[in-house]
This record gives sequence, structure tokens and C-alpha cells, in this order.
Amino acid sequence: MTVFAVEYRYDASTASRRDEVRPDHRGWLATVAEKGQLLVSGPYEDGTGALLLFKADDPDSLHTLLAEDPFAVEGLLAETNTVAWTPVSGSLVSQF
Repeated sequence: MTVFAVEYRYDASTASRRDEVRPDHRGWLATVAEKGQLLVSGPYEDGTGALLLFKADDPDSLHTLLAEDPFAVEGLLAETNTVAWTPVSGSLVSQF
């Protein structure tokens, strides 16, 4: 499996709708984490987006998974960037 860094970017105009959908989004994240696919996630402090680390077989399976996120389903992501990432040092390396 490959580790992917995923960056979500939000448009300020969707903030109130994201607040409404956030419980479903976080529920989805919890389910994906329980399956071992989501390693860690969290929003940027300034509210402009979030960073998520996933394990996936390949980019296609990652994109299929991301399409299930309620934020994606509801059209609340202004931009999603993904890149394969190789962790080599630090306290989290043993988890990969």
C-alpha cells in the first residue's frame, strides 16, 4: 500500500453548509480510520482546508474512496490535491 497526502481546500462561501455536513464527514472519517485506510486528518487552523493521510493501493482506489466523503458528495470541496508520500523519519514512521 502507498501513503497519500491529501489536501482539501474550502471556499469560504460554503462554511455554513460544511458546518451542517461536518458530523457526517467526521463519521465517514472515523469509519475509514477504523478500516485502517485513514492514518490521520485534521483541519487547518485558519479554516481554509485540511490535511489527510491515507493508505491506498493506488491513486484510483484513493479517488474512489475520497468520492464517498460527504464533503465531496455535497460539493463542498473547492479543490482536492493528492500526492504519494514516503515517510522516512519521525515518530509516525512506525505506523506506516
